[in-house]
Amino acid sequence: MIRRTSLLASVAAAMALPALAADPELIAFDWAGFENEGLMAEYVKKHGEMPTYAFYGDDDEAFQKVSSGFKADVAHPCSQMVSKYRDAGLIEPWDVSRIPEYANISQRFKDSKIFSDDQGVWYIPTDYAYTAIAYNTETVPVEDVASVQIFHDPKYMGRISLPDNTDDIWSLALLATGVSDWTNLTEEQFQAAAQWLRTAHENVRAYWADPSELAQLMATGEVQIAWTWNDAIALMRQEGKPVGFQRQSKEGSATWFCGYVNFKDAPGSEDKAYDFMNSWLAHGAAKALLDGFGYAHSNEAAMATISEEDLKAADLNPVETTLLAQVPIDTKMRDRMLEEFEKIKAGF
Repeated sequence: MIRRTSLLASVAAAMALPALAADPELIAFDWAGFENEGLMAEYVKKHGEMPTYAFYGDDDEAFQKVSSGFKADVAHPCSQMVSKYRDAGLIEPWDVSRIPEYANISQRFKDSKIFSDDQGVWYIPTDYAYTAIAYNTETVPVEDVASVQIFHDPKYMGRISLPDNTDDIWSLALLATGVSDWTNLTEEQFQAAAQWLRTAHENVRAYWADPSELAQLMATGEVQIAWTWNDAIALMRQEGKPVGFQRQSKEGSATWFCGYVNFKDAPGSEDKAYDFMNSWLAHGAAKALLDGFGYAHSNEAAMATISEEDLKAADLNPVETTLLAQVPIDTKMRDRMLEEFEKIKAGF
């Protein structure tokens, strides 16, 4: 399954109720679509059934649910959200001595005191990919997507879709205004990016909430160009749509990664939470992640089992361009981004 693909999953995400009841002793609060048996092969082998899943559709939505009292054992936030979980006192460190493959996770995903400090390891990175320009290869010349400024091009007014997601939308605006490191933004940089978004807003047909929605918009011809993740591209290609993924625009692309946190006072089995993580990090999970989502795995040893041809076909091979890494940023700045984006969508 591709991340966040079904109406049923969207409803489940909205209600934050278990959408796939299975093992009652392990509740994974996850992005809709991640109840993937390939990722849980080792868990199922050991326990005979999948974990119970509850779904969400957005990082901010997930945080609001758990901070309001929703109980789960593990959750799957992207890296920029981990500090909010820590600051709210919702999570506790993992004991990585119980997660042997943690040693094989690429060090570039671990280099933050938010993820690991003298108290322990708070975050287990698992998956990553890119956010870049999707375009209809039959109607959009490749030279038009050489720059992200295409989102301002009046020729495509009403034919553009942007993500209804704070982190992804600001990664685009910052790259477009010459910023590739968002960890220490100045007021001038913030205001320039906000103004760029306001101009882009005038061209937007729709803000997409999940890849299936974007795929439908592009399939009908309503949308010709979008800013999106690898999984939307994988979904459209599976459906035979003429879609390209421009990761090497003049300004660059964004890259992100997500992983798992371990909740305090969790309702289920702590032992099974570790079985869950060990299943996710097993070498066979890398192929399941690539096939099911178009994503790459944080486990370098697992990724070594994937051929270069498969990586290239999924647009996961290395690119020579500017990359804005969606790493943790100051919580106050991210909250400000969220508030400003809501104003922009409302026309202010």
